[in-house]
Amino acid sequence: MSSVYAFAVDARWLNVAQHAVEAAQQVLNHYWEHGAVARMKADATPVTLADEEAEAAIRSVLAEAFPDHGFYGEEGGSDRTDAECVWLIDPLDGTKSFVRRQPFFSTQLALLQHGKRVLGVSNAPRFAERAHAVVGEGAWLNGARLQVSRTDTLAAAALSTGNLRTLASGSGWVGLGALVAQVDRVRGYGDFYHFHQLAAGQLDVVIESDVNILDIAALATIVEEAGGRVTDMHGEPVRLATTSVVATNGVLHERVLEALWS
Repeated sequence: MSSVYAFAVDARWLNVAQHAVEAAQQVLNHYWEHGAVARMKADATPVTLADEEAEAAIRSVLAEAFPDHGFYGEEGGSDRTDAECVWLIDPLDGTKSFVRRQPFFSTQLALLQHGKRVLGVSNAPRFAERAHAVVGEGAWLNGARLQVSRTDTLAAAALSTGNLRTLASGSGWVGLGALVAQVDRVRGYGDFYHFHQLAAGQLDVVIESDVNILDIAALATIVEEAGGRVTDMHGEPVRLATTSVVATNGVLHERVLEALWS
């Protein structure tokens, strides 16, 4: 699922995607103000009416504009995933944060064309941050062009981590410890926030496990269009089945992977 390949840009894609996340934002703002009660899904993850209604709002906007497109959503499942264009929708990434009144939640929306990532929008209402990228057109945050850092040594690097539960129980935990010992600063911003910071040059490395493609498709596209690199923790390209992520400014990527597994 590399985001680098030749394709024909439809100028409407981004415009409609922006309208879709705005529709979701109205739903999320309502439940943020009035409260949302979580219930557990079959996979033991929480869901609220905010998740479900925000996804319905996104699908409504997209389906009206692009009736021949497919969907793969966190709450609404899959529909026409064999279509040329398929939207990946996580209407409320950070449901646990949302329920606990922590502002680290966002809407993640990405577009695949022939299975390749071509567009991503990451909207964080409580931070008033909306990042987007279209392949070949760069990455942007609230109208400002994003560019990753030029940090070229681990000793000067700022690292952020998130969702490390599976890593903690495996061999990667030792490697992460070795990496932490080499970098300058370690933070744990998590979710959308540290990817926005990475794309803006405020962080140099982001590492997460326990993720899925809906969490990271838009963010990976944004980081890559800002000049960075995104793989899984073994250096493999981001795919539909990806469950971990290493995102860097590109310059440090191979050194980070080497530190993790050496």
